[in-house]
Amino acid sequence: MPSGKPVVTETTSTILDRAAEAAVRATPDTLAKKVRGLSDRMVAWIFIAPTIVLLLAINIFPLIWAIQLSFTNYRANRPNEEIKNVGLQNYSRILNDADTWMAMQATAHFVFWTIVLQTLIGFSLAYLIDRKFRGHAFWTTIILVPMMLSPAVVGNFWRFLYEPQIGLFTYIVSFFTGIPTTDILMLSSVKLAPWAIIIVDTWMWTPYVMLICLAGLRSIPDYIYEAAEVDRASNWRQFWSITLPMALPFIMLAVLFRGIENFKMFDMVNLLTGGGPGSTTEVASITLKREAFEKWRTGFSSAFAIILFVAVFGLANIYVKVLNRVKSR
Repeated sequence: MPSGKPVVTETTSTILDRAAEAAVRATPDTLAKKVRGLSDRMVAWIFIAPTIVLLLAINIFPLIWAIQLSFTNYRANRPNEEIKNVGLQNYSRILNDADTWMAMQATAHFVFWTIVLQTLIGFSLAYLIDRKFRGHAFWTTIILVPMMLSPAVVGNFWRFLYEPQIGLFTYIVSFFTGIPTTDILMLSSVKLAPWAIIIVDTWMWTPYVMLICLAGLRSIPDYIYEAAEVDRASNWRQFWSITLPMALPFIMLAVLFRGIENFKMFDMVNLLTGGGPGSTTEVASITLKREAFEKWRTGFSSAFAIILFVAVFGLANIYVKVLNRVKSR
């Protein structure tokens, strides 16, 4: 027979309440008062401070160390050799080196044409997809596929396409131009090798520009177009007076992102040509790699890296100011 005492069943909420009360009683009064006195801003800083410290350690320390090494003759393959301070000698040698300026010229050529092609093609695709034709979601997904692939996969894939004997790209070019496939040497021709890399980078990253431009087109309110139709503005007039000006900040933002990324392009060039033939496609990042890890001129390469950093940072800062002026119109 059960006893006459009632059976008490504790719910989960009751157990949690008791645990919370026990934790409160165990907390010293001084600590509890300090915690209660913290503002929301201070609590937020407590949570994000470890992440900020980690990011500073990963980014700021290597930068400071590179600046220090740029004024020395340090070589990473000779750690026991005496490190001498050479002042601005590394910077002077870089700025007066013809090979360095050839690398910067190749980089500028690559950055300019990739940005032009990616912006024109990306905005055109975004404008067409924004029309919301039948099946536009399917074609949007197909267009985005190249951007989702690894650069290593893309580089090896296009290297196969560029093969003179069996490459599909050479067969297509030969079909339309009549040039024999054996004469289409995309990766070993001095004239064609730079354009081979530009084509691959444009194929891979045009979808990225398209997404940013599409976001700009979708942000334009419909009532502006409706008002333009009431005023009997043609489609061409609407494009030049409404679509392009209002999407311009997004286009400029895409140009900024791709410009920074293409300026430090390394993986695609290294996979396709390795900087060749000769030094035709040797962009600044390839030169930096050779100086640092083939010639082991660590101090010299550190100075070169600082020059590239200052150039990118300065140009990006000027560009952002122009972008802010366009946005404030």
